Amino acid sequence: MTLVHLRSEWAPNVTRELLSGTVVALALIPEAIAFSIIAGVDPKVGLYASFCIAVVTAFAGGRPAMISAATGAMALVMVTLVREHGLGYLFAATILTGVFQLIASVLKLGNLMRFVSRSVVTGFVNALAILIFLAQMPELLGQGPNVYLMTAGGLAIIYGFPYLTKAVPSPLVTIVLLTAVSMYFGFGIRTVGDMGALPSELPWFALPQVPFTLETLQIILPYALTLAMVGLLESLMTAAIIDEMTDTTSDKNRECAGQGLANITAGFFGGMAGCAMIGQSVINVSSGGRGRLSTLWAGAFLLFLIVVLGPYVAQIPMAALVAVMIMVSINTFQWRSLQALLTHPKSSSFVMLGTVIVVVATHDLAKGVLFGVILSGLFFAHKVTQFFGVASTRDDTNAVRTYYVTGQIFFATAEAFHSAFDFREEDLKGVVIDLHASHFWDITSISALDRVVLKFRHHDIPVEIIGMNEATATMVERLATHDKEGAALAAGSGH
Repeated sequence: MTLVHLRSEWAPNVTRELLSGTVVALALIPEAIAFSIIAGVDPKVGLYASFCIAVVTAFAGGRPAMISAATGAMALVMVTLVREHGLGYLFAATILTGVFQLIASVLKLGNLMRFVSRSVVTGFVNALAILIFLAQMPELLGQGPNVYLMTAGGLAIIYGFPYLTKAVPSPLVTIVLLTAVSMYFGFGIRTVGDMGALPSELPWFALPQVPFTLETLQIILPYALTLAMVGLLESLMTAAIIDEMTDTTSDKNRECAGQGLANITAGFFGGMAGCAMIGQSVINVSSGGRGRLSTLWAGAFLLFLIVVLGPYVAQIPMAALVAVMIMVSINTFQWRSLQALLTHPKSSSFVMLGTVIVVVATHDLAKGVLFGVILSGLFFAHKVTQFFGVASTRDDTNAVRTYYVTGQIFFATAEAFHSAFDFREEDLKGVVIDLHASHFWDITSISALDRVVLKFRHHDIPVEIIGMNEATATMVERLATHDKEGAALAAGSGH
């Protein structure tokens, strides 16, 4: 690996990397505390997790500049485990989550992202933007005029400061200025310190305090599987979004491994399971972060902030961070997708809107994406069936009918394929099935071909199949029964 490549991957611009990582670190603190509260654990569990996961993924992850830490989606999965079994089981489940994610990397499950359509990704992004915005409302609504003024001032700085200079990220300027104003005037508004106590000591290595028994494994296994799936799904989707924002590519299987190593590390250092965060990743990229240094610095500086500068960090007004997160939601939302609703195919628009509705309604990213993927698959299957057809001609001299099959034969078209043949045609001496323009995909389609051939034979009409491509011929050889000795129709199938 050349020095030039290392520089481009780690720090294309050192100053921008450090500044963007600083903004992310500041924005991580209240979120990590909030997610700890959701999971029912001490704030330090989320903060330690954010430090460990960010630092490890900086080295091991497959997407430079992406931020991974404790997240709300993961915290929601942990609630019952923590309440019923305690913190030790959470740490054990976090380690097992990482192991499953490493296995996913070995199995190259990151390649499954190819099956997630653009409409699902757009719906996922828009739903997250809406959720990020809605998450700020409790910190804004009903909090008094000072909070409204501070938030409005923060947004004015965020969008106005770049016109003066882009040397320093405007969200960082916003946090510093609003903290100074709040401390000077003593507004008495809600601050980071009001969310929970910040830890004053470094995290340390420790084995989870649980019995190493089969019973423990049975308790944590379902939680770990769910956490692994949700974490990988959110991380891979976020990686795809950052790929598009930066016009670069990333290694999805390496990202699976990076998430796994990060969660194993977090579990051993008193942290909860986490994954990629689209909000903080957008902050990082919007502030100029492009390399791994911004991610590493975000994690390292986060630990420095909470352990060394805790009393000062506690003074940061939540209104400043609300302004930053509102900016993130605005920047994250794909505004062009609203215009595209009028121009894109209705099926694509329906998939995008369906993904948004399910994610926002359930606050479950996995359910929304799964719904979108299934819907995309159904629309695709329906679309493919439109290009299927069977035509035929009859040679009256030899009393032979030739059927010309076109298109894709699979579970959605197999019955239509079978129904296209006339098994009762009079005076027929032979049938030719021409498959030059078709392709058989699955066992359902091969079964339909078997039924067609055996039905004609049942009526003493010989059948010749011609034009099979190599893949179809292989499927027929492996799965078909009509060409095997003793093949016959099942009872009742000859009518």
